[in-house]
Formats: sequence, structure tokens, C-alpha cells
Amino acid sequence: MSTDAPAERAGSRFVTRTPETGGTRVGSPASMHERFSLLNAASKRIGTTLDMFETGRELMEVAVPRFADAAGILVQDRLVTDGEFPNRTTDGSALVRRIAVGVASDTPGEYAQAFPVDEVTVYDAWTPYARVMETGQPILYPRLGARTAREIGRAWKREAVTRVLENSSFLVVPLKARGRVLGFVVFTRRPESAPFEEQDIALGEELAARTAICLDNARLYGHERRTALTLQSSLLPAELYQPLGLSIASRYLPASDLASVGGDWYDVIPLPGCRVALVVGDVMGHGTRAAATMGQLRVAARTLASLDLSPGEVLFRLNRMSQDLDPSQIATCVYATYDPVTRLCTIARAGHVPPIVVHPGDGAEVVEVPAGLPLGIGNEPVETVSVTLPHGAVLALYTDGLVESRDRDIDEGIGELSGLLAERGALPDEDLDALCDRTIGTQRPGHERDDIALLLARVHELSENEVAVLALPPDTRSASRARAFVRDTLSGWGLEPAVDATELMVSELVTNAVRHGEGPVGLRLLRGPTLVCEVADRSFALPVMREASGTDDSGRGLALINWMSRRWGTRLTPQGKIVWVEQNLPGTSRA
Repeated sequence: MSTDAPAERAGSRFVTRTPETGGTRVGSPASMHERFSLLNAASKRIGTTLDMFETGRELMEVAVPRFADAAGILVQDRLVTDGEFPNRTTDGSALVRRIAVGVASDTPGEYAQAFPVDEVTVYDAWTPYARVMETGQPILYPRLGARTAREIGRAWKREAVTRVLENSSFLVVPLKARGRVLGFVVFTRRPESAPFEEQDIALGEELAARTAICLDNARLYGHERRTALTLQSSLLPAELYQPLGLSIASRYLPASDLASVGGDWYDVIPLPGCRVALVVGDVMGHGTRAAATMGQLRVAARTLASLDLSPGEVLFRLNRMSQDLDPSQIATCVYATYDPVTRLCTIARAGHVPPIVVHPGDGAEVVEVPAGLPLGIGNEPVETVSVTLPHGAVLALYTDGLVESRDRDIDEGIGELSGLLAERGALPDEDLDALCDRTIGTQRPGHERDDIALLLARVHELSENEVAVLALPPDTRSASRARAFVRDTLSGWGLEPAVDATELMVSELVTNAVRHGEGPVGLRLLRGPTLVCEVADRSFALPVMREASGTDDSGRGLALINWMSRRWGTRLTPQGKIVWVEQNLPGTSRA
């Protein structure tokens, strides 16, 4: 930034003003009217935003040159960075940041060199700056002596400081708000100008007091906003899980740009067998309380998802849990599970807006899922609906803030959203993140809006490098066939380092299914974020890991699988059960 421009630079925190060549200055005894005029200007122009730097700049514009030839405003550095008051130093020094400077000069370069904006510095306890911070009282030097100016310049190791301050009239006023000292303002007048007098102290304090309140409001707003953003980021997923067979994109928009926090949420939860759960919810209300309830429900939904329950059962149990958490809070939720092999999507909703499916080249349709009651009301069971999603389809889950406003009812909004998604979402090369942005930008209501959450998922058909299936008879020779199938498949996938361990675990699972299960045995290998092996049979009896004694000939298979795998488990199906084993892909760390 050039520092020798004669006019104020827009957006800059170094303010240059044209020097006064005549007229009445505030410091003149005959300037009572000008004093009131200055205070009136301060009340109108200082604090127009909740930005500390802009507030400091506004003070410079008001005070220079009407009250001083130059001025600077400095605040405690931690107030700027964290919005917190630091602990008092033991040596009386002050760590401050210069947030704005104003100069009435055609050539302000020397002043800018002496006191650069946004500089963080420590003032020793003997300096007038630190003394003002310590005592909360102003300090006036009608004329700053050469010796004091040299000492300050020597402390700064800048000759420009000495030249600027020597023989100047010097007034330092604390910035006090709500009983705390935020920083200070330095007003100076050149040697050729009339020096500050005792009557100027009260005016300087008044300017500083008005500015301090605005600075503290900006500090509190910044602190609250950082807190809200931290809360929201901790409650929403930091990075969306990208499951096998789906591309995922999402957006969240709070009802208030000031609060930046609300009760809407979305989640993508991995399930056994490379399946996934997609969740979108909406807690009634806005702000921190709604966000706190949202966080509890999101954790509860993740916990229930880990039990591998059906969507209807998850929402039924989530409803009961929500009534125990806070009976006065009501929420809606849509919960869907997706199997990448069968492309079957099972959906349930509790009082939530219905999902939309965009068919490639064939428009969009609203999935008719029974609405059910919102979470927190009643104990009715929740119905589910299953649909098979074609390759290239886009599933949209969202909250009512995207489709409802004062200007349109919810059905009209859903129709508009369906049309928008059908127009762009059906295009195979349409980027999901761009589609999210376009959807939010088009559907977003005006100033008075609700929280908005949007989750889009595009279906991809699995390739032969992602899934392999083998049907086996209930025969003891099936274990050998399973081992050969695993060896050939993983070698073809380039996963040779995983062959030995996978062969051993699959052999154990197939042998158990033949010995203790019923009917034919199914083996499925899935290559997604992890390597998954599934063995299915027609028995509903679940295997149990037990500790084998030294004389037992069997019973060690599950213990071996538990030791070798990343994790394993079982799940019931309408036809029987599946025992699954999950491993990290070669080259990834063990979780």
C-alpha cells in the first residue's frame, strides 16, 4: 500500500485526511459548537458495523483532523484473535494490536512507517501506553519532550517514531467498556498546532468511550459467532463418508447469518456390507438450543444405525429417545438405507418432507413415503417404502426450509424443487456440488428463512472390480472353492497382499455355514472404502464367539477372525443371516 496518497484509500485502515488550513478547531476555546458537532458525528458514524477494524477506522475519520492531526487506536491482541480478555501481565507490559491509524497530512508516509497498521507489539510498563492500560486513566503531554520521544523511539528501534513524536502534543485515552480496558487511543498534534489542553481530555474520553462500546459489541459478536461456528462444525460431519456406489454432496445454511447455527442436520453413516444410511433431520426452532438437541439426535441416530435396524425401527426408537431428551422439542427426520449391490433404497420418514428421486433422462418424482408423526410425538410405528434406484439416479433429501416460505406453500415448493432437480440433476455430467449450490441459490427464500439442509446422492452401478459373487452348495468341499475364488478375485483386483488373510477368514466362515447353517451358501466380496467379505446361509441362528479350552478341537475360528479383521459382525435377512468381515485395503492404516 502506498502511504503518500493525499486522499483516503477506500477499505484501508490507514486513513489520510486533508489538513485544516483555517476555521475553528475543536481545541479552540471558542469551539463549543464544534465540540457538540463532533460528538454528534461520532454518535452517527462510529459503530455502523460489528467489525472491530472498521470501528477503529470510523473513529479515525471522525477525530482527524477535527480533533487531532494524527491518531491511532490499539486494542489488546487477544480481543481481536479470540474475543477473550487476556490475563494481566506480571510486569505491567501491554500486548496490543494497532487496528487503525489516521493522519491529517499530504505526505503521511513517515507516520505510516513509524506506526504501521495491524502491527502487534508489546509496550513496556514505563511507557504512557502501558500506564494508561494499567490505570484506566488518560495521560496528557502538552508537549512531548525530546528525551521521552527518543526513549520511545529507541524502544521501537525506529527513528521515524522519534521524529513524529518529538515536540508534539500527545494525549493517550483508555478504551473502557463494561468495566474493562480494551486498549487505548493516541491523539497527537504537530508542533505547529495548538497543544491539547485539560478541557480536551473530556472530549477525548467521550470519543473513546463511544468507540469502546462499539468495539466491545464487535468483540462479543465475534466471540459468539466463533462459538456458534465451532458448535455447528462439531455437530455436523466434518467430512462426508463416500460410500461404495454413491457420490455424495451436501449443503447447510442456517436461518440467521448472524447466528450461523440451527437445528437442521444431515449424515452419511456406513453400514455393514458396504451399505450406507442417509439421514436428514430438522429440529424445531433456531439457535443454540435447537443445535444442542440436533447434536443429541444425530448421535442417537448414529448409535441406532450401528445396530443395523430397519429405517422404520430406527425412527421409532429415535422418537422414544427424543421424548426422553427434551419433551418440549419436536423434530422431523428422514432415514434411508442403500445397498450398492442391489441398488435397493429403503426409506422411512417421521413428519419430514418427502424425498425426491431424479431419474436419468426421465424427470423427477416425489417418493410416496408415509409421513408418520414427528419425533417427540406419540408412539406409532413408522412405515417404510423400498425403491430400486437406476444407475445415474439422484436421491435428494432436504429440510422444509428449502421448499417452504411465506410466499409459497410447501407443496408448491416441493414441485419447484422437483422441476429444478429434473432440469439439472438428470444430466450425467452435472457436478453434485454445483447442483447443490444452484439448488440453494434458486430455492433459498428471502431474508426471513428457515434453516436449510440438503443431501444429494447419485447412484453408480458397481463394476466387476467392485463386487464379486459366488454361490456354493452346503458341501464340505465349498471351503476349498471359496479359497480359490478369493485368490483369483483379489489377484485380479490388485490386492495380492490381502489374499492370505482373506482366504483364511473366508474358509472359516464358509466351513461354519456348511456345518451349522442351512441351505446353500452365498459368498460376496466387496471392494469399497474397505474390503468386505460376506457369507450368507438360510439359518437364523447367529454365531457366538467363545473361548475354547485347550482340549477343544473347534471354537477358535471366530476368535481368529476377530483378531485378524478390522471388524466383523452378523445381520439377519428375510432369508437367513449374513456373517461379514471387514478389512482395511492394503496400504491403509488399521482403524
